[in-house]
Amino acid sequence: MVRGKDIAAILAIVCGVSLIGNWIAVSIDPIQALPGMLILGLISLLGWWLSTILPWKLPSIVYISLIGILFTTPWTPGSEWILSHTNNANFLALCTPILAYAGISIAKDLDQFAKMSWKIAIVAMFVLSGTFIGSCIIAHIMLKVTGKI
Repeated sequence: MVRGKDIAAILAIVCGVSLIGNWIAVSIDPIQALPGMLILGLISLLGWWLSTILPWKLPSIVYISLIGILFTTPWTPGSEWILSHTNNANFLALCTPILAYAGISIAKDLDQFAKMSWKIAIVAMFVLSGTFIGSCIIAHIMLKVTGKI
């Protein structure tokens, strides 16, 4: 079982790397982006914690997403403050440490990945294509509904 101290340490490292990536990629001063990164880290930690104590066995990303949505909705007190700080965190820069971690975890099990043969590439192409097309359809519907197109 993963301990809270381990998760907090991992989140601190990811936030630190993200701050540096944010600085390099979009030239946002790390001190300026720090409050937003701390907010994102705390939301992630809270979501993980909820996933460990609540009786429903849902992935922590579900709780993290729900908390993020709840904290940033217009009717939540302080949502403007949260949004003003998290807007300084470029989400492409946040992807860098996450993708690096994913690459390391795949490379760790490369021999098992190789055993899946070429069929996994075909499945991956269908999954990625379906996800992309589905996202495009949802985005198009939402843009039509909001009158943007």
